[in-house]
Amino acid sequence: MSDKRRVVVTGIGIISPLGIGNEPSWQGLIEGRSGIDTITKFDASAFACRIAGEVRGFEPEKWIEKKEVKKSDTFIHYAIAASQMAVDDAGIDTKSLDSDRLGVIIGSGIGGLPLIEEMHQKMLERGPSRISPFFIPGLIVNLAAGQVSIRFQAKGPSSAPATACATGSHAIGDAYKVIQNDEADVMFAGGSEAVVTPLAIGGFAAMRALSTRNDDPRHASRPFDLNRDGFVMGEGAGILLLEEREHAIGRGAKIYCELTGYGMSSDAYHITSPAEDGSGMMRVMQRAMKDAGLQPTDIDYINAHGTSTPVGDKTETVAIKRTFGEHAYKLAVSSTKSMTGHLLGAAGGLESAVAALVVKHGIIPPTINYETPDPECDLDYVPNTARTQKVRHVLSNSFGFGGTNATLIFSAHDV
Repeated sequence: MSDKRRVVVTGIGIISPLGIGNEPSWQGLIEGRSGIDTITKFDASAFACRIAGEVRGFEPEKWIEKKEVKKSDTFIHYAIAASQMAVDDAGIDTKSLDSDRLGVIIGSGIGGLPLIEEMHQKMLERGPSRISPFFIPGLIVNLAAGQVSIRFQAKGPSSAPATACATGSHAIGDAYKVIQNDEADVMFAGGSEAVVTPLAIGGFAAMRALSTRNDDPRHASRPFDLNRDGFVMGEGAGILLLEEREHAIGRGAKIYCELTGYGMSSDAYHITSPAEDGSGMMRVMQRAMKDAGLQPTDIDYINAHGTSTPVGDKTETVAIKRTFGEHAYKLAVSSTKSMTGHLLGAAGGLESAVAALVVKHGIIPPTINYETPDPECDLDYVPNTARTQKVRHVLSNSFGFGGTNATLIFSAHDV
């Protein structure tokens, strides 16, 4: 392992239902505050699910020229803003970098669905001549990475994974490997999503995947709780600035943590449900630990995928127990989706940012709304209150429809 180039996290950019920026989002998490409320982006009164984790008060003009805003979908706006936050946080002058060694891997699970719905309605009402010439480049998934690449003149590796709810983690893992393989020195990586729309809410509700606790939105997302009834849609972005370790040290960068492990697997089981024995989840965690050169007993905390679905949370618990054995009961395991909802393709980006902050600050965010233990979910889920604890290694899980799995490991950086 020692001959591999090491990769560290030097910048973070977060837009979430808890706030715009790293500090409000992190404070909301450690305070155990819910960012979930009644949907305001459209009239949801006729929908089975009428709640979501919306981003409130985001003004794209603060980050993007006003004339450019209407040329792209909200998920692209979030990605640009969060990337700028990561640059500012890292204290890096991207113009001073070798542009061929600066890359971008930012994905989205769904992309520009709001723009699709808007333009479809406009076409029906006013005809095809009213479709914007910016419609296609404003909605396709890779234009978040493309726009960030243009903004920062990042001419190195660029791509945009779209692996459902594992997207953000796959993007970060892929960027980590790009730096390890000496194809770049600095990478933007993460995910962005903005699909609190009629079609998305209606579609996920039709699958019976969403919580219908409409009368009590702040308590609707309750991972691992016996009375969980589905996930709550969230939106936002989580972008990390990853940097080769010596490059970061050479410019005197602050370092949050080191990214030490990445694993991928597929359940090869079902289009939406995880393999019931947790085997796919177990394999991806094992592969990440092998990549990091760690043993199960080295892991202190798991930021769980923990979506608040009956099957998903039970299966992840099974997988953790199969992977870690007796150590599973000594681990802290929490789901920050209890506060943010599920950001789909951005979830892994946001939760990776959280993992980095946990290592840096030694505070583990709780699983809120954990009221009634589920006999089939019997681990330490850090219920309701944040925990101060030294954390050396955090494992972050992301699992997506189609059985695609990603696990990342963030470790304390020892200079």
